[in-house]
Amino acid sequence: MAKRLKVLVSAYACRPGEGSEPAISWNLTRELVKYHQIWVITRENNRAAIEAELKENPLPQLTIIYCDLPSWFQKLNQGQRLVQIHYYLWQIVAYFVAQKLERNVGLDLVHHVTYVKYWSPSFLALLPIPFIWGPVGGGESAPKPFWQDFSLRGKVYEILRNLARWVGELDPFVRMTARRSVIAFATTEETAQCLYRLGANEVRVLSQLGLSPAEIARLEHHNVPSPTASAKFISIGRLLHWKGFHLGLQAFARAELPENAQYWIVGDGPEQERLQFLARDLGICHQVKFWGKLTRKETLQKLEECLALIHPSLHESGGLVGLEAMAAGRPVICLDLGGPALQVTEDTGFKIDASTCDRVIAELAEAITHLARNRDLRNKMKQAGKKRVNEVYSWEIKGKFFAQLYEDALGLKIKSNLLEYQDFLKT
Repeated sequence: MAKRLKVLVSAYACRPGEGSEPAISWNLTRELVKYHQIWVITRENNRAAIEAELKENPLPQLTIIYCDLPSWFQKLNQGQRLVQIHYYLWQIVAYFVAQKLERNVGLDLVHHVTYVKYWSPSFLALLPIPFIWGPVGGGESAPKPFWQDFSLRGKVYEILRNLARWVGELDPFVRMTARRSVIAFATTEETAQCLYRLGANEVRVLSQLGLSPAEIARLEHHNVPSPTASAKFISIGRLLHWKGFHLGLQAFARAELPENAQYWIVGDGPEQERLQFLARDLGICHQVKFWGKLTRKETLQKLEECLALIHPSLHESGGLVGLEAMAAGRPVICLDLGGPALQVTEDTGFKIDASTCDRVIAELAEAITHLARNRDLRNKMKQAGKKRVNEVYSWEIKGKFFAQLYEDALGLKIKSNLLEYQDFLKT
């Protein structure tokens, strides 16, 4: 690389040692400092975790800038009650802080990383330097045929979510963010269409997720269960209507499995009682175990005992659990929707066409049956999954990609390199 650029990373959520969006910002930042001089602008509540980490593992090319809203608003937002309003207003505060920084140090480029959300603006796009947006997500929706199985709570949630996106797309500052981006990354094809609709000129699909080399190494230690073990399948996540665990239960009940086969569900949430009743009605409650919310260590121990991950999510921008399962050598059964469909290939698992409920349940059941019966298939998928995670979803790979992209953005060489990377992702 020609020189170290001065790059500002916008990371509302950024904390080491955590999962989800805070991990996305921190892991990407940790890789970017290998190539460029990085400033991260983030919330004040991330300070303790970041400073503790930097005390143990200094990053000389990294400068953290903390900013936040007035203390009286912070009190109103206790328990994340007003998190969406807080996020929006924080973007305005961050702009004025970044504007001053840009004048003082002469930034080359700004990159919005979190939140991973397309329907809220980043006012940092107003800075007089190239702006990279994302990956951002949120354009995914549960297909209408699946709404019939949602509870009233679930249907209200979907309606409000669609309304929030519609209102967000009307915001002129969201459209400004899209139009001023030199490149906008979408987590899925659905979100990509939203970004084009907002006026983004250059859009590419790229997962926001990754795993560090240390995480991959830890996950690879979770070996395939003994061939004499019972056929166990697992689903992991919050028990929410859109996670599709009700589809997993119905498919497990229909699959051709030995009597000692089991389906484990790890997580808690508002749908737990409905799922327990469903297992009883299907006559499989003696084979289904609801473990509740477990620690990460306990969850990985449960995964280690199972043959495959069942992840029938109906709309999801990411799905880190799928990557973790592949890194641990477990095939993934998912729907051909959203982020999981981007992760899983025919070599690493099964992607089920989500046209109708009946078809999904039938094909999920068929995939479960195949994996339970075919040890060779599981072993092939194990190797392919681990290879894909290492070659495509390692934070080292992603950090190098974005570091080079920054130089290309300044040199107006984006398009050819992006297309080359997209081709690589398809292999």
